[in-house]
Amino acid sequence: MEFKKVYTIKNFNNEQSILGVRNINLKMLEEYFSCSIAYRNLEFSLDDEDKAERFSHALSFIEELLNYGKSLDYRQYQYILKCLDDGLEDELKELYFNREVIFTTSNGKQIYPRTLNQKQYLKNLKFNDIIFGIGPAGTGKTFLAVMYAVNQLKANNVKKILLVRPVVEAGEKLGFLPGDLKDKIDPYLIPLYDALNEALGKEKVDMLVAKGVIEVAPLAYMRGRTLEKSIVILDEAQNATTSQMKMFLTRLGLDSKMIITGDVTQIDLDKKSHSGLIEAMHLLRNIDGISFNQFDKFDVMRHRLVQEIINRYEEKDD
Repeated sequence: MEFKKVYTIKNFNNEQSILGVRNINLKMLEEYFSCSIAYRNLEFSLDDEDKAERFSHALSFIEELLNYGKSLDYRQYQYILKCLDDGLEDELKELYFNREVIFTTSNGKQIYPRTLNQKQYLKNLKFNDIIFGIGPAGTGKTFLAVMYAVNQLKANNVKKILLVRPVVEAGEKLGFLPGDLKDKIDPYLIPLYDALNEALGKEKVDMLVAKGVIEVAPLAYMRGRTLEKSIVILDEAQNATTSQMKMFLTRLGLDSKMIITGDVTQIDLDKKSHSGLIEAMHLLRNIDGISFNQFDKFDVMRHRLVQEIINRYEEKDD
């Protein structure tokens, strides 16, 4: 097996970032390019000369980001490789070099789009009144929606944030759970509360909930309401029935936005019920003011194994 030298790391300070902890990035590069890679003294060699140009171009781009001071984890590394192969180098440069911070959390963490789909999603949140974010877990669709809503609340652009979720019962009836309405629905809204607490801090969130500035409600309790100067987030929308989705969308009031997030591969409705999210995706396309954002496994920014799990389930369903 003959190896051809194809790339030399220009800045030795980038070596660990490029190789990854215990060479995890190097192993990923071998899988991605489907070839054997030898590495020694800052030099990469491939056993497949046909892939030398792609490999060299990718490593050069990654090193440019590192030299610019960007830190890249395993997931972003994979994402960059895919985007470069898709001819999206200019868009990637805009994403990384002109990064737009949309929010700074209570502990000083800056929130910004980490993928091109996330960037488009945030653009649609700004310019549309009904925004759908559809895709697998870990793509940031719910987290970014909450961050955007909190940002608008702090800027006094809205008076209220309403968090809504279908309550799909699994063995326990909602009415049998202890406590008042908030106590009953809260367990279903933990992901939304997690994002709120990160954005504002738990004490501030509790105060805003007590004042009614942030409100939680099961989807069934939305009937008859009209919401003005508000941002309403419907999470897990794949578990809304057709009639529930129609009811929810027609609650939209003046100076308000609705953000609907869901994953059509994780529908918990019984077989007799049709997902209102899937129907909305077909019925509401090409309406001015309504946007649909489709996320995929490459937008997953959780643990690297989440993407692998999604891959396996997709292979099983094919």
